[in-house]
Amino acid sequence: MASTRLYTIIYVVLFVFATLQVAVEEMGLLADAYWVAFGLIIALSLVKALVVAGYYQHLRMEPRSVTALVVSALVVALALTAAAAYSIA
Repeated sequence: MASTRLYTIIYVVLFVFATLQVAVEEMGLLADAYWVAFGLIIALSLVKALVVAGYYQHLRMEPRSVTALVVSALVVALALTAAAAYSIA
């Protein structure tokens, strides 16, 4: 079982990254350099998703086979989403 201190640190990290995402939008980067701001927001979202999956969903404590299963399911879901997006256009 993880300590309260660890969960507090993770919460603060997630809070800071969410604040950075809002700051990117509020600074006007979305109007001036759209793709740079988009890349920053996506990168911050990816880090937040990895932290949530690793700690709050306890994947760091699971055997590597469970992590591989989750990652492969994510890849399949992304592939299906991309295929659906191209079939609509």
